[in-house]
Amino acid sequence: MEYLDFELPIKELEEQLDKCQLIGKESDVDVTESCKNIEKKLIKTKSDIYKNLTAWQRVQLSRHPNRPYTLDHINYLAGNTFMELHGDRTVKDDKAMIGGLGKIGDQSFMFIGQQKGYNTKTRQYRNFGMSNPEGYRKALRLMKMAEKFGIPVVTLLDTPGAYPGLEAEERGQGEAIARNIFEMTKLKTPIITIVIGEGASGGAVGIGVGDRVYMMENTWYTVISPESCSSILWRSWEHKEEAAEALKLTAADMKKQKLIDGIIKEPLGGAHYDRENAFKEVEKTIIKAYKELKDLSVDELIKQRMDKYCNMGVYKG
Repeated sequence: MEYLDFELPIKELEEQLDKCQLIGKESDVDVTESCKNIEKKLIKTKSDIYKNLTAWQRVQLSRHPNRPYTLDHINYLAGNTFMELHGDRTVKDDKAMIGGLGKIGDQSFMFIGQQKGYNTKTRQYRNFGMSNPEGYRKALRLMKMAEKFGIPVVTLLDTPGAYPGLEAEERGQGEAIARNIFEMTKLKTPIITIVIGEGASGGAVGIGVGDRVYMMENTWYTVISPESCSSILWRSWEHKEEAAEALKLTAADMKKQKLIDGIIKEPLGGAHYDRENAFKEVEKTIIKAYKELKDLSVDELIKQRMDKYCNMGVYKG
């Protein structure tokens, strides 16, 4: 297990507990009481740390290297029913954007999301979860396919942003994202969106226009990353923690501003501490959202979606 800087007190106590248990096994000394005291202290320390996280600490948790990614969620939700579909039928297959058909129970879904890598090789292969224009065009192609066959769409957001490279701009990065936003507003099938990690900028919004939008507890969703915001305003990354607070990017902030529909509870310490329970919470949320949307007529579905986004940012003095 890798530990973040604010988790070091937990690491120290877990190491103490391991040593205490080892002494108990390898000697005749009764260390039961000592181990119990360390366990109690560990539980309290975890509770104190994770219930009082700052915005920046939640950003760090969303990037934890052990945190489950899009394919991890899909493999749990759909299992061996998932069939990945490739290519935008114009340029190539973008490895940072994945999508395909799968089932939760007896209901088919079109799953779409950004995929990051687990090590240096796969991170390069997945372009660190940053999609090129062909990734967004692939996503739109799959959404249109889902619309044609009346299949609901589930999008899983986890990206530091759309790829900002020269070739991406030459191939129309801005247009591809804008086209997706436009087409998703009038897609004739339910769209359920979940932020499972980083939700940065247009890279996330390009597949994030949902009838129901949820964020996992330790994720963030905003127009710019704290580091980039800090570098623009202060010409340095040193103020990233201050920027994270100012951006109001946490799930709680987004819910308070009525920009999302709900927060998905994570296990204490983050989704990587108990993957299965994290996956189950996501599954329950998807099923609940689909039940709310499935009986709406196409006209009512689109009307509610349009009203939802038109009302965002409206201020009445």
